[in-house]
Amino acid sequence: MIRPCPSVMLAAMMALGLSASGYAQVSPEEHAKHHPGAAPAGGQPAGQQPSPPSPGAGGMMEGMGEMMKNMGAPPPKALYPSLMDLPDLPPEKRDEVQRTAHERMKSGADLLAQGLDQLVKAAPTTDYASMQEAVAKLREGLARFDSGLAAHRAIAEGKDPRALAMQWFKGQMNLPGPPAAAVTHGLWGMSWEHLVGMALLIAFAAAMIVMYFFKMQRAAKLLQQLATAPPRSWGGSLRVTRVFAETPVIKTFRLVDPAGGPIPFTFLAGQFLTLTMAKDGRTVKRSYTIASSPAQRDYVEITVKREDQGVVSRYLCDEVKEGALLQVSAPQGVFTFTGTEADSIVLIGAGVGATPLMSVVRFLTDRGWAKPIYFVLSFRTPEEYLFREELDYLQRRHPNLHVSPTMSRADGAGGAGGAAWTGAKGRLSKEFITQSVPDLTKRRVHVCGPAAMMDSARAILLELGVPSDRIRTEAFGPAEKPHERQAAVQAAMAEAPSAATPHPKVAFTISGKTAPLPPNTTVLEAAEHVGVSIDASCRAGTCGTCKVRLLKGAVTMAVEDSLTADEKARGIILACQAKATANIEVEA
Repeated sequence: MIRPCPSVMLAAMMALGLSASGYAQVSPEEHAKHHPGAAPAGGQPAGQQPSPPSPGAGGMMEGMGEMMKNMGAPPPKALYPSLMDLPDLPPEKRDEVQRTAHERMKSGADLLAQGLDQLVKAAPTTDYASMQEAVAKLREGLARFDSGLAAHRAIAEGKDPRALAMQWFKGQMNLPGPPAAAVTHGLWGMSWEHLVGMALLIAFAAAMIVMYFFKMQRAAKLLQQLATAPPRSWGGSLRVTRVFAETPVIKTFRLVDPAGGPIPFTFLAGQFLTLTMAKDGRTVKRSYTIASSPAQRDYVEITVKREDQGVVSRYLCDEVKEGALLQVSAPQGVFTFTGTEADSIVLIGAGVGATPLMSVVRFLTDRGWAKPIYFVLSFRTPEEYLFREELDYLQRRHPNLHVSPTMSRADGAGGAGGAAWTGAKGRLSKEFITQSVPDLTKRRVHVCGPAAMMDSARAILLELGVPSDRIRTEAFGPAEKPHERQAAVQAAMAEAPSAATPHPKVAFTISGKTAPLPPNTTVLEAAEHVGVSIDASCRAGTCGTCKVRLLKGAVTMAVEDSLTADEKARGIILACQAKATANIEVEA
């Protein structure tokens, strides 16, 4: 049971807009004036026996005193006589009471809305504390609304100040009142005011339900948009903390979070980063596979070969120093192996194509993966043998790792220390692969390197009986040189308007532009010709940077390794690979 205290009673009276002087305890003279024959307030006269209680106000105060004693509070003080003797409420006091009541109803409605919204959000979860807090808000809101409504009703029914004060105070203290007289007007035996209050509450509840319904509809649409939209990855700056010279033309860049702590993303062994930079007044993007292990969370490393015609690779190898910031989008790619896909792995790489395969080797050895790992490598000279010292070290520590390198030009000086190369010589061949990997047809194979080497290795593997679904490939760069391909596209576009047979066209729905599609011209090349921006990097179909949605028509793609089955079902295509023989529409 709630125990009344002076502060609570004072708050209840202040809600009626009364001054503090109206709550002072009455003097003995005032007590005698209002209750002739009764004992003075605060005690009996000396030498007199207590007089019996009168059946009027004294009886009420005695009953109230008994009730408060039962509640464990001190006996009531004579606070009511001054209130009971007030004249009828003047208009300004009546207006003040009505404003106070309206404010309580408004704050109660706000609490009800907050509590219902919080309860709707917390109900599907296991956040019981939030649910309990929401229920408490609903109770408090309903209490405030009910007290304000009671005051409005009391004024509307013309009750005198004593009845108004007593009803308000009892409502605040949760005290029972006298049985209400039967109402004979209104519907179903209830007053019109009661019906209006109930209608307001029902309307409020209905409005909240409608709002919740529309919120759920909006949430469902948002989820549908997120499910059908192409994936978006993290993007930001990473700091170059170390630069390692692997060979005369290859460097490794160690990148860390500028703010400290672990790198701000996760990745799988075999994935790549995309670097973005401004060069010669235009934005240039290039993808570089990650060489470090996903188990290493403090940094991420990329290994880059300097290409004479490579805008980004020349900038990285010639100009980037320790402390520089690089703009990075991370990470993408499906040329991955985590150890769960097969019971053994064969990794075949050439040149800088060994980079993603080295990430796999580092990750599996970091985890202590005990199943067979066969690493078959091909380089032109021993000086270009990537990660040689580390691979020798890992072989000594992990008996399940078997590294088999061959040099296509091994005459003259050797590798480390200038010693002559005594290992295998020549290009990758069927004989070298079968000697390096026993039971090849039973194993999963990953091949990475220049396009010509990759095609040759795939043909050898198929000839040896390796099922095609066990071969994964990733080419480093397109088969044609960029400047040669650009010249060919420009010539084809220039001839398109005068062609005897009209070429198909591609319509880019977002930009509102249209471009011709001559034979062997990709959607990406057509987009670049008319100034439509589509992100791209590898242009070989392996990085997935150029994913767009095909809205109408059909395309063919020579390489689509970076597309998942779900993406294909949703109409996602690779702009760098997509070609068409009829009109198409693309979301770009």
